[in-house]
Amino acid sequence: MTTKRAQKKSSPAVTSITQKTRLSGAEAPRFEYAPSVQSSDFVQIEKRNGLFIGGKFVEPKSGRYFATINPATGEKLAEISEASADDVDLAVKTARKAYVNVWSKISAKERGRYLFRIARLIQERSRELAVLETIDNGKPIRESRDVDVPLVAAHFFYHAGWADKLHYAFPGQTIAPLGVVGQVIPWNFPLLMAAWKIAPALACGNTVVLKPAETTSLSVLRLAQIFQEAGLPDGVVNLVTGAGATGSALVGHSDINKVAFTGSTEVGKIIARAVAGTNKRLTLELGGKSAHIIFEDAALDQALEGVINGIYFNQGHVCCAGSRLLLEESIAKDFIDKLKRRLTKLRVGNPLDKNTDIGAINSEGELKKIKKLIQLGCDEGGELYEPKTCKIPEKGYFQRPCFFSNVSSSFTLSRVEIFGPVLTISTFRTPQEAVLKANDTPYGLAAGVWSEKGAKIHKVAGALKAGVVWANTYNKFDPSAPFGGYNESGWGREGGRHGLMAYLDVK
Repeated sequence: MTTKRAQKKSSPAVTSITQKTRLSGAEAPRFEYAPSVQSSDFVQIEKRNGLFIGGKFVEPKSGRYFATINPATGEKLAEISEASADDVDLAVKTARKAYVNVWSKISAKERGRYLFRIARLIQERSRELAVLETIDNGKPIRESRDVDVPLVAAHFFYHAGWADKLHYAFPGQTIAPLGVVGQVIPWNFPLLMAAWKIAPALACGNTVVLKPAETTSLSVLRLAQIFQEAGLPDGVVNLVTGAGATGSALVGHSDINKVAFTGSTEVGKIIARAVAGTNKRLTLELGGKSAHIIFEDAALDQALEGVINGIYFNQGHVCCAGSRLLLEESIAKDFIDKLKRRLTKLRVGNPLDKNTDIGAINSEGELKKIKKLIQLGCDEGGELYEPKTCKIPEKGYFQRPCFFSNVSSSFTLSRVEIFGPVLTISTFRTPQEAVLKANDTPYGLAAGVWSEKGAKIHKVAGALKAGVVWANTYNKFDPSAPFGGYNESGWGREGGRHGLMAYLDVK
């Protein structure tokens, strides 16, 4: 028998401002914290940044550069090299030379020592890396400092331990490195995505040519300085910066043995077609439209914080962000009231302020996409809630946290990935209906299940078409746990023993 929960008082009055679809609460005033801004004076940013090829920073053959922007202010930070096809060719040839002459000849134990040294240096320079990541990306310093950089070091530590133990990971099988790996990473987690790609590739004995996103290259270039400081042999890791043309030249290079890509599903499909018919290995970690499923027997306050962490604290920048919320019908009103009150407490602003919950959107173009999708949600009949108390800065690229209620699976916002603090809410009556709605997406990256009944969690998790399912938590990562998706969320896994397989020829 279902126990009827006591209903709390209704949420604060709301005012219709866009054809009764755009709702903004008349919330009570709140206390404000004094600013607590992380100093950035100690971080030196080169005005013009070269490519990292053969263990050195070199000028691009094209002589072309482009600006990287601080998304919190809209101001230019520095100039980044635009690598041409000739630059990419040089980087690949350098990586091949390093593989043949150096990296394939040293012992696995020595490879592990390099990775361990890199991990230690990342820890020593963690404050610098966190600040640089926040300035260039726009994410709050709390996330860069407490989540991203520690995980970056953890991935290098973890794979340092695997370097001389690969035969234990694949007992009775013959293993060998693939050779030269081409890697392309997105803007949402520059350092972490670089660690996810570079650490296992090096541990398995490969050399690397990596292209970071054009809007977030600075922290990855600073990682190259750490490679120099660690004494990593020249050419083992090479970085080429640029936009789509640079990435296309890397993916299409004939001397690449494997391509690893994290990014949009649309680009992933283009890469898959380009690699088809070649001998290149391919792993893809693509888009997601992940769901939280919250049952009436869940600890609602805990689940609420899981939702906040899954979509708002990371600005929706995580590819596995829980951007769809499925609530059991009996608790929907109570939970939505709690969510409204919680959103009034979130702070949007300077990413370097330790009090900031939601930082800047990475670029002006990304912000325009978010606003366009929000307006489309209103046009399709969704009820939009935005807290009035949540003020945003006049400069920079910012978006208030918001959510749409009364949406169906056919809504555009329920089906399209959006890299912003935007949540959609719908309800269900039975676990079967919850699974049906959660699986009603072309993606299959992640999901979260909230319930006090372990049997229910396991049954629902087993029916979900998602690569990662969290139980009574969300966005928890560990280098020993494989990560990846199904359907249009890509194929292959990163992390753990499964992630090693992607960088080895196993027979």
